[in-house]
Amino acid sequence: MNRSELAEIHGVALTTIDTWVRGNCPVLQRGARGIEWSFNTADVARWREDERARQAAATTPTTREELDLRRATADTVRAELELSKAKDEVAPVAEFEKATARLMAAIRTNMLNIPQRAVLRLLGETNETAFKKVLREEIALALETSADVEAILEADEQEPDDDEE
Repeated sequence: MNRSELAEIHGVALTTIDTWVRGNCPVLQRGARGIEWSFNTADVARWREDERARQAAATTPTTREELDLRRATADTVRAELELSKAKDEVAPVAEFEKATARLMAAIRTNMLNIPQRAVLRLLGETNETAFKKVLREEIALALETSADVEAILEADEQEPDDDEE
């Protein structure tokens, strides 16, 4: 198989094949001007499995001390996360996603209102500089309005969720 066929079979980019070759992937024939690369797919598959096993072994702790160090590190990270939660420095992912979705909706709404607000100011305007100035002002207003995140989120918090009705 050539590089393209190998990449297609493994579902990777040609640059990945190049990386594999630099990492000692078995090659039957190296490519050159007018000469295609050649690979044995069985050899490449075995090499990939060996590489995966080697990488997995490298990340698996082998001694009691390594396991104790990993446990202590995990306990420290867990304690720091609990402290951050207690200080309200972190939020559940679902809560963050909901707030982000609300913010994006507000930005979208404000941006889509620009033509309605700008049309009267731009009617009959032929000066390109003045036209751009009006559009910039309207865009800035839309973004500033959207940037008032606290007001958006507070307004949404006062509305009942679909789940609560």
